[in-house]
Amino acid sequence: MDLAAHPDSAAWGHLVPRTPLVRRLLARNPSPFTFTGTGTFVVGHGTVAVIDPGPADPAHIAALLEGLAGETVSHILVTHTHMDHSPAAPAIKAATGAQIIGCAPLVLADDGPRADAGFDPSYAPDAVMAEGDSVSGPGWTLTAVATPGHTSNHLCFALAEESALFTGDHVMGWSTTVVAPPDGNMTAYMASLRKLLEREDRIYHPTHGEAVTDPQRFVRGLITHRKQRETQILKHLAGGPQAIPVMVAAMYSGVDKRLHPAAGRSVLAHLFDLQARGLVVPADDHWTLA
Repeated sequence: MDLAAHPDSAAWGHLVPRTPLVRRLLARNPSPFTFTGTGTFVVGHGTVAVIDPGPADPAHIAALLEGLAGETVSHILVTHTHMDHSPAAPAIKAATGAQIIGCAPLVLADDGPRADAGFDPSYAPDAVMAEGDSVSGPGWTLTAVATPGHTSNHLCFALAEESALFTGDHVMGWSTTVVAPPDGNMTAYMASLRKLLEREDRIYHPTHGEAVTDPQRFVRGLITHRKQRETQILKHLAGGPQAIPVMVAAMYSGVDKRLHPAAGRSVLAHLFDLQARGLVVPADDHWTLA
């Protein structure tokens, strides 16, 4: 990819206001999986929190510190420990003295389709947040909302003062979320989506993509999409045993083929969920109806 010619190149390196309390810095790591890049969020003014500090990119870290000159970073919050989200945390902590808090550490071997999405072995939080735990600063409060599914340690963070939710990769503003076993779990992911429907957030700030300004409708659409994929899988298996690559080629024929390996992981997550419900069974390298 020619990064210099990328249409979002003008946004990289600039801390841009999004709402009265929220600013975003876009990392220079666009890809078929990260869209325009990882969005690092700053909450508050004067004394601030940083959410999803991003990849260990010196230019991204320098731009963030430059944008926050004269302000105090009190907390560095992390939604989950994929390599495009958390590795910048130690450098920002070293420069600011801020605490690293948020999701639990999680390091697994990753043989998945993304070289940039392994689990971050450097992540060492000063404190782990659980459902309902909060941190605050002048004029802002951030509360953890446990949303396992994309990863087992995934958290969202609710900003009470703006009825906003920082959704990490649980809800993205440009694409559906990859749910990749063995850690990604479709049953948990769907439960976490339904959990968001019970909330009254007015805006989502995903780490990838633009803000979601109609959250309830958006989440209902994500749930419907997953149910449609499930129906597609069952229809394919109704014709006899099927291998995942064959199903992916048919189900994702209009999708960038670079994303097909990731789509295969999500299909596998659906199959595990269907298996747990007694609807399908594995048969060597194929799947069949139970």
